[in-house]
Amino acid sequence: MGIDIAENKIENAREYYSSHPGKANARFIAEDIYNLRPEDTGRFDLIIMRDTIEHIPHQERFLGMLKNFLKPDGRIFFAFPPWRMPFGGHQQICENKFLSLMPYIHLLPKSLYKSVLKLFGESNAKIRALQEIKDTGISISRFKSYLKRNNYQIEKETCYLINPNYEIKFKLKVRKLPVIINVPHLSDFYTTAYYCMVRVLPVSNE
Repeated sequence: MGIDIAENKIENAREYYSSHPGKANARFIAEDIYNLRPEDTGRFDLIIMRDTIEHIPHQERFLGMLKNFLKPDGRIFFAFPPWRMPFGGHQQICENKFLSLMPYIHLLPKSLYKSVLKLFGESNAKIRALQEIKDTGISISRFKSYLKRNNYQIEKETCYLINPNYEIKFKLKVRKLPVIINVPHLSDFYTTAYYCMVRVLPVSNE
């Protein structure tokens, strides 16, 4: 099952799976996740949130809701670029080639960032999209605090210096973040991808 708020993304998925051997088992829903309930979708052994959580507003509320979609022993896989990493603002989608290659510009104050985007000729639609990403970008430490407050346990986590996606996109060799530079808060600036598998802790009856 695939769920996305953007109808065009769901249409892409339907087209992609139209010739897949398992297409009869595939179901795709174009909807705001906040409008769905487990009764609409069922409950899952595994939920995959890859490059997704950083786009969802009210993330702590979302994580509290998401556990309701899991089976009792289910797991959730998260993968996302920490907000402060060089391209955590997704500025690579800028129409201006110079801006698309500029690391860290998304960390400018919101009004200044908007002015820079306008100065380099970005469309209003693109500016709105980039501003929305700025509003929902998430750090590793904030993500972990949301997990803890919602009774999740991290079973495994990996920080990447070179994002696994970059092997396909840029032919770069995947590299995990060396332990010696895996410093809380600071590592957000050079961790290009954070992966983790989590489960919901059982509620104590004591």
